[in-house]
Amino acid sequence: MVRLAARTSTSSHNEGSALRRVLTGLAASASLICSPVLAQNATTSRELQDLIPDEAVANPEAWAQQGVPPDETVVEEGPELQADSPLAEMPLVDVPWPDEAEPVEIAPLEPEEDIQFADFSDLLPDLNKDGTQVAMGLEERISSEVVLVFPADPMLFPERKEFVERFDALSTIERLDDDNNVGRLAAQAREDEALLNRLLRIYGYYDAIVLRSIGDIQPGEEKADSRPTVRFEIAPGTQYRVGTVDLGDLAQAGVDYPMLRKTFEVTTGDPLLSDKIVEERFDLDEALGEGGYPFAAIKDPELLVDHARSEGDLTMLVTPGGKYRFGTVTSNVPRLMSGKHLADIARFDPGDTYQRSLELDLRRAILATGLVGSVTLTPVETVAPANGEPGTVDIAVDMTPAKLRTISGRIGYGSGEGFKVEGAWEHRNLFPPEGMLRVRGILGTREQFGGITFRKNNFGGRDRILTVDAYASTQDYDAYEAETVSLIGTFERISTLLFQKPFSYSAGLELVATREQEKDAEGNLAPPETFFIAAVPLFAQFDASDDLLDPRKGYRVGVRMSPEASRTNGVESFYLRGQLDATYYLQTSENLVLAGRLRVASIPGAPLSAIAPSRRLYAGGGGSVRGYDYRGIGPRNSEGDPSGGRSLLELSAEARIQTGLFNGALGVVPFIDAGTVGEDSVPSFDEIKVGAGIGVRYNTGFGPLRIDVATPLNPGPNDGWIGVYVALGQAF
Repeated sequence: MVRLAARTSTSSHNEGSALRRVLTGLAASASLICSPVLAQNATTSRELQDLIPDEAVANPEAWAQQGVPPDETVVEEGPELQADSPLAEMPLVDVPWPDEAEPVEIAPLEPEEDIQFADFSDLLPDLNKDGTQVAMGLEERISSEVVLVFPADPMLFPERKEFVERFDALSTIERLDDDNNVGRLAAQAREDEALLNRLLRIYGYYDAIVLRSIGDIQPGEEKADSRPTVRFEIAPGTQYRVGTVDLGDLAQAGVDYPMLRKTFEVTTGDPLLSDKIVEERFDLDEALGEGGYPFAAIKDPELLVDHARSEGDLTMLVTPGGKYRFGTVTSNVPRLMSGKHLADIARFDPGDTYQRSLELDLRRAILATGLVGSVTLTPVETVAPANGEPGTVDIAVDMTPAKLRTISGRIGYGSGEGFKVEGAWEHRNLFPPEGMLRVRGILGTREQFGGITFRKNNFGGRDRILTVDAYASTQDYDAYEAETVSLIGTFERISTLLFQKPFSYSAGLELVATREQEKDAEGNLAPPETFFIAAVPLFAQFDASDDLLDPRKGYRVGVRMSPEASRTNGVESFYLRGQLDATYYLQTSENLVLAGRLRVASIPGAPLSAIAPSRRLYAGGGGSVRGYDYRGIGPRNSEGDPSGGRSLLELSAEARIQTGLFNGALGVVPFIDAGTVGEDSVPSFDEIKVGAGIGVRYNTGFGPLRIDVATPLNPGPNDGWIGVYVALGQAF
């Protein structure tokens, strides 16, 4: 508090007045500083001015040296307060102070028999119809850290097995089970509790109770000798039912409404299963797309849960959009592929009822040509539905052309084949539509090759291929040397990587002129023989397997027949080259597939000497008997080199075991192969070559990458001790 004392002054009135105003201003400022909540006004200023004495105005310094006069209102200090001083009278306190001589005795509390302690089981709902408490105790141990406890009566939660598997796959504790940290476990337990509640609602249990507890630990303590366990007690409660079902404008589908409504298999009174609703929405969307409704729209389902009724009302607004038939197919790049060619590729004709799957199939077929980088198909209404008759939609194809020219090369080495340098150039649409021209060549230590190939894809219809191949080659193998010129024409319908077909076939015409020389015992070349060969190669295969590159179940049966006429040294021969291939696949578990292969081949009708060495039968290599060289099995000449035969028999068996490594992408395959080649047209078992080994498979998503290592079990003097084979896809 600022205190100003008043004193008289002898100076003039003007000077006194001026100084008085200055001191008054200082006093006002001091008052604002000390009491900022007081408002200053004219009255306050006059009161402060009256408090300033005249002597302070006349001679402020002398007045200030006089000091502060004694204040009569100051209370003098009394005697010092001692610790044992008696307290002042407290009239509101009526409890007597205890006497120091008499200690206070506190009487013990009487036990209360009616205290009830909290029990988790009290929180569990009464699920039995008679109102009795649910008996818990059906335990499912997920791991050493997680235990789920369900009602003892399994009928109270019939989805328990599926529920447990789903929780195990999504549990935060299970996914991050990497240490024995209690804090980590407690945080993850809260996440898993929320997960359990979400899963229960998915199965229609909206009044469920989940109780979480962590055992085997004390607060603030971590045990190193035992892992804490999270225990979830789950009382599902009443399973809610489907109330009303609102499917919007689905009834506008007219005569198709009963079929479409039946497709959506969710009705009033059904268990309220979220997964079921999602699944049935997909089925309804598929039924609309396959039933002629290209513009159908389905909004996301909404649930209004009523706890009083234990029901959920479902609203899923459906707009059919009218029924249509296919019209024409149009192309935005007719010079690449015209609308007419695209219509030939399509599996539908104008006037057919629209099906979304056929539209998607056409899109896949266009991509399979390799001529486009991207493609979009859009239904365009040309005739609106009227008078109960479907409308018409054209399919507008919008394509972005891909690069059509390719230059490729490869350098490789193979035992029995030597070094090779290969190169190729191709234009995939030199003769539109889909007319490909390829030029390729090989320079190697044992083979030189030059050829030109013309291929017309989707020739005269879907997946039909016309191929004309002309080439010239020289070959230098251990058994013979050959100089060959060939012209081959083939018309085929075979499986591709995008379209696996249950039935494939091919037919062709082959003209061959070859000059070949066998080697004698000293390795010298015998006199050359020229063969003129005309053949009609035929092929048919029935494929009941589930995958082209990585089959897991089913079977395949294929037959090759090639009637051939051969002329050499003025002698004509007629014979039949035939081959039967059969494979079988058996999936015994999720991670194990057993596979077997049989191959039988024969060339009846002519002696071995009348058949060109390049047309004979051989065995050995990655697609035959692994562990032996390519064409390394069969009759041998006096020098020990394979000379080929007229009959062949091969057997293979392998176990394809999927491991958990690399997220299940890596597998191991132990295998055993056996084969024999004979000079007669009927297979003989005089000498059977057996190879065994192990391989690895890495699933690339496109197909398994195969690496096999094998060794011959009964090698001959010219056989190596190991063989390595690398390829895309299974061995068979």
